[in-house]
Amino acid sequence: MCGIASLYNKQQAPVRPDVIEAMTNIILHRGPDDDGFLIDNHIALGFRRLSIIDLEGGHQPLANETKEIWIVGNGEIYNYKELQDWLKQRGHVFETGSDIETILHLYEEVGFDAPKHLRGMFGFTIWDGRKQLLFGARDHFGIKPLYYTETGDSIAVASEIKSLLELPGFQREVNETAFYHYLTFQYVPDPQTMYKGIYRIPPAHSFVVKDDAITVTPYWEVSFAPDESKPFSYYVEGTREILMESVDKHRMSDVPRGAFLSSGVDSSSIVGMLKTFEPVKTFSVGSDIPGYSELEYARRTAQYLGTEHHEVTISAKRYMQELPRLIWHQDEPVADPSAILLYFVAELASEHVTVVLSGEGADEFFGGYNIYREPQSLRMFAPLPRWMKGTIRSLAEKLPDNVKGKNFLIRGSKTVEERFFGNALIFSEELKQQVVTEDIFHSAKYQSPWEVTDGIYQRATHYDDVTKMQFLDIHTWLRGNILMKADKMTMANSLELRVPFIDPKVFEFAATIPTKYKIAAGTTKHVLREAMKEFLPPEIKTRPKLGFPVPTRHWLKQEFYQWAKELIFESKVDHLINKAYVLYMLDEHREGHADYSRKIWTILVFMLWHQIFIEQRYDFGPYVSPAVALRRKNTKTLQQIG
Repeated sequence: MCGIASLYNKQQAPVRPDVIEAMTNIILHRGPDDDGFLIDNHIALGFRRLSIIDLEGGHQPLANETKEIWIVGNGEIYNYKELQDWLKQRGHVFETGSDIETILHLYEEVGFDAPKHLRGMFGFTIWDGRKQLLFGARDHFGIKPLYYTETGDSIAVASEIKSLLELPGFQREVNETAFYHYLTFQYVPDPQTMYKGIYRIPPAHSFVVKDDAITVTPYWEVSFAPDESKPFSYYVEGTREILMESVDKHRMSDVPRGAFLSSGVDSSSIVGMLKTFEPVKTFSVGSDIPGYSELEYARRTAQYLGTEHHEVTISAKRYMQELPRLIWHQDEPVADPSAILLYFVAELASEHVTVVLSGEGADEFFGGYNIYREPQSLRMFAPLPRWMKGTIRSLAEKLPDNVKGKNFLIRGSKTVEERFFGNALIFSEELKQQVVTEDIFHSAKYQSPWEVTDGIYQRATHYDDVTKMQFLDIHTWLRGNILMKADKMTMANSLELRVPFIDPKVFEFAATIPTKYKIAAGTTKHVLREAMKEFLPPEIKTRPKLGFPVPTRHWLKQEFYQWAKELIFESKVDHLINKAYVLYMLDEHREGHADYSRKIWTILVFMLWHQIFIEQRYDFGPYVSPAVALRRKNTKTLQQIG
């Protein structure tokens, strides 16, 4: 697990060493154990290493036998040994035991098709000196991040946005279109970022930089293929088998491992399966507000599974103290309060291990969100003609807000494409008009959220409504929120997070499960629950999903109220946000007249991000946590590699 940066000068002028060094050093937290650079006239590769595999031989950049092709890579390739065996049979010579070197030789053998053969999480860049091009790719589901930008004289690619901000003369400006989408989704959907001129390499895409231009191309596509011919037992047994195999693959490392543990099915299943292979250290986090902590349930699960358990409780004060630096680590505003708690449990884990396994992705692959039950509850509307649904909606919208069933009628009269934007819908279009300044809202930069989701739904027209929702969430919520916070908050602690559910082989099987077996028996991800029941305490099998809950609703009324008010006044975003309305929401929330906590938090996170990255009020630089600093002190030999 590492951080990478690549720089290509379009004028073929020599790259300045201090620029690539600055781009690489700013992401010290992603790789505190080692660094490395390659400068070949107009291109440069930079690398920060967190040593996981081949501790003594995995220094990067890595070269092929002729020193004409070089690679820097971030991630882990779980099928690298099988690929190595195949490549050795074809005459390739390996100088290290590194999984990243496998990508290099695979590129020599199959060219731009190399990412199709990889099973793992990755973001990499290859400099092909023979063809004078940069080639790279991001993994199938977006576990590892990869960003790019183009300036007047350069094209740059990096693991984090903050590396790109180190480019001389880069102008930090808000992408106003992305800001509108953020208010809807609580994150910025692909391929945009909150910065004008910076973009993501989308998951399952590769890129080529040649002839002074960058081209981004898909190499794989998500596809569901439900098979109604197999019995329920087939899917239960198959799910257990493929997940056990995936967990075993994800154990690959030369350093200590552990696992995150909340109180739900997903993380508990990962821990239960991991425990069949080896002793397990588990890590949990909770707040100090009653009703907003799962520590008791996690503790009982750890006791049932027989793990060495560690936990941490976070107060409002500590949450607030760390918040600015953690927004800096995120690069962009992500208004999921649990992202910050994820940092604290990662900090705890980093004191004991270097790799953790976690349960992200189970809901998207196996149909786990409660909202996926909605098509079943609205099925009575399905036979109605479109005109009748339109009439029902018109009548329902005229009803007072306190009339029971109003929202049910409105949602039932809409198609899934009209009503579902993913797991978070923060601001409606109507409420945005209150929050966003009028001039901006009516400018040419405004985009409807349908412009984000419509293209995705167009590729899913042949699926049932539940599968359409899964398809949308995999392309939006999973990559934009779940995996973004997982990567940034763990790497802030130089901790490698692995997600056995999010694996191409696991998805290949999960994609065949019919909806009738996913949403069944009054619950969600029914197949997964049945497949994992031997690993779980009985009470966990049916518990609703909570994750790491955060009491922002409570804190905004009390501990965070004054801070929030000051931030609203001080932040220089008057050209974007109607502060008077935000203050109105804050006071209404404090008085208990309405629950505006998610909306207020979304605005506050954006304002704080704006202060850090646009106004540059904070001075954050290269950083490693105290736990990681201690780990580095105890592993001095790693500092001497290369």
